[in-house]
Amino acid sequence: MRLVILGGGESGVGTAILGKKKGYDVFVSDFGKIKENYKEVLFLNEIAWEEQMHTEELILNADVVMKSPGIPDKSPIVKKLLEKKITVISEIEFAAPYTDATIIGITGSNGKTTTTMLTYHLLKAAGLNVGLGGNIGKSFAWQMADNKYDSYVLELSSFQLDGIINFKPHIAIITNISPDHLDRYNYKYENYIDAKFRITMNQTEDDYLIYDADDEAINEWFKTHTTRAKLIPFSLTKTFSEGAYIENNKMEIKINQEEFTMNTDHIALEGKHNMKNAMAATSVAKLMQIRKATIRESLSNFQGVEHRLEKVLKIQNVQYINDSKATNVNATFFALDSMNAPTVWIVGGVDKGNDYNELMSLVREKVKAIICLGVDNKKIIDVFGNVVDMMIEVSTMDDAVRMAQRLSEKGDVVLLSPACASFDLFENYEDRGNQFKQAVKNL
Repeated sequence: MRLVILGGGESGVGTAILGKKKGYDVFVSDFGKIKENYKEVLFLNEIAWEEQMHTEELILNADVVMKSPGIPDKSPIVKKLLEKKITVISEIEFAAPYTDATIIGITGSNGKTTTTMLTYHLLKAAGLNVGLGGNIGKSFAWQMADNKYDSYVLELSSFQLDGIINFKPHIAIITNISPDHLDRYNYKYENYIDAKFRITMNQTEDDYLIYDADDEAINEWFKTHTTRAKLIPFSLTKTFSEGAYIENNKMEIKINQEEFTMNTDHIALEGKHNMKNAMAATSVAKLMQIRKATIRESLSNFQGVEHRLEKVLKIQNVQYINDSKATNVNATFFALDSMNAPTVWIVGGVDKGNDYNELMSLVREKVKAIICLGVDNKKIIDVFGNVVDMMIEVSTMDDAVRMAQRLSEKGDVVLLSPACASFDLFENYEDRGNQFKQAVKNL
């Protein structure tokens, strides 16, 4: 059996190692450059590879192709594979049959990384033999080849779910859905929503789907579709006989005739959106029968995720917050919503068709100055130019942070929450967040 892998990054190399171990004839092809550390791994495992090209005769003879999530279906080589009716799948689909571990799959437009990390934290603290993977950390396939975990917590992007056929998690979570990556879905929001719901398409009556019952797109989907999984909703405004909700500053979880309550003041994560993430993760912990005391302790000591509302430093009584992971408007909405002080907001980057008007009421209420950090800021300036007192354009992170310090006073917050992709001035959102943290430390 010939396994061809498109993309020589984390998921590609992980799949190559697992494929080799399972007896496939493996070939890795990357249209860009493969990082040196990955080349070394491929070399040590005697796996054939090529970079900066796709040689058709070495690819179109595949029995199965694993496509890395970053490669769109409209790329020429993928089109040719599909024309030849060659199966093209994601790493998750390739790896899943090789384990009988309990799989917890987490998707959503925002909050999926925090929910994934918190779920992993809860299960690990309880002493479970659990792996963390998917869109985060070490690739799922690579872990299959190297480790033997009883459970996996997987963060799953819509691109990874596009490439599944039989994959099914025992417990699935959809944190929320808001417009994102529409360029990959023919600019049709419904296509993107359907991609997220693929997480539940193979689930049976023995499986669970945990979802945000306050989410408009999710509720709309349920009007015309069904899943066989047992439903566990969570909400900030509704109450359930089976599900999770907040009432009188208490988080209440009711699952399988069992109840768990915890005062929200004792939960380490702040902000309404994080209460949702906590409800989703705690629902998993209850399904996995983790002791209440362990859940309480884990929720109160969880540190959060880097680049997601991460408190960097307080300088002259001004708090600097790194929310570089906010690559869409919805994520920035959560960030601004959780600000409790006058805010100097650093925003901008590669626009993905953003509608900034959704932020208008929060900007009027909380933002005193806007610093645009991007190559093209016209849209942001058009929307907010008359709303805030100060609007400044900069082209480097150092300038952004120095300007923010000048514009802020005691008791203010400086928030980096770009609402955009980072590829105009930075390698990725991590690079953007790290540059922000370094610039703050240099003040």
